[in-house]
Amino acid sequence: MPRRTCNFSSPKPFVLGAVLPLVGLAACAAPYERPSAEFAPSYAPPVTQPAQPTGAIYQPGRFASLVEDNRARRVGDVLTIALVERTQASKTASATSSRDSDMSLTLPDAKPFSWVPDGLLSGGSAQSFKGQGGAAQSNQLSGQITVTVAQVYPNGTMLVRGQKLMKLNRGEEYIQIAGIVRPQDVTPENVVLSTRVADARIAYSGTGEIAQQSRMGWLQRFFTAITPF
Repeated sequence: MPRRTCNFSSPKPFVLGAVLPLVGLAACAAPYERPSAEFAPSYAPPVTQPAQPTGAIYQPGRFASLVEDNRARRVGDVLTIALVERTQASKTASATSSRDSDMSLTLPDAKPFSWVPDGLLSGGSAQSFKGQGGAAQSNQLSGQITVTVAQVYPNGTMLVRGQKLMKLNRGEEYIQIAGIVRPQDVTPENVVLSTRVADARIAYSGTGEIAQQSRMGWLQRFFTAITPF
């Protein structure tokens, strides 16, 4: 009885060469982003004041007045920033152009031009162009985030920075902010508006399934970048 044998050959080298780059691109399609270290909190340096056995209740370096202002003003103090960011931008452009031209040449009836019919040496051209475009963008961010004072400058302004990381069941979301705040803009409740923060750097991003689904796929981004249409 004849026996049937099946030979399974190993994958061709060119097949592996075509698959491996695609796997590598898929792995790089959605890099896992982490909050930047530039927004890390700042802590006040430890200062130890040795107690002096003077027999009095008052001790230097440990006095706190009952009417002391509790607004942030030292390195390591906390400050709440109220996010009230709202931006709107729009742009439109249009252009129109047209051009017409006519040309004709009349030849005499005498020989050797008598055989040329009328209208043979005439021509004309017409060109027109019309373009129009527009763009609009609107962003809004509201909420609160508490930051720390990282540095106090000689003029009294403070460099503040901080971040808030929220780990959800489908990913992570984080808010980062850094900038310079004037003590005059801090309210008695130790709150400052984000619109009062100079040189502000605000970042709101996230990772996980929800953030990944809202992005275009890597292969679609590739064809979008190279297509001429």
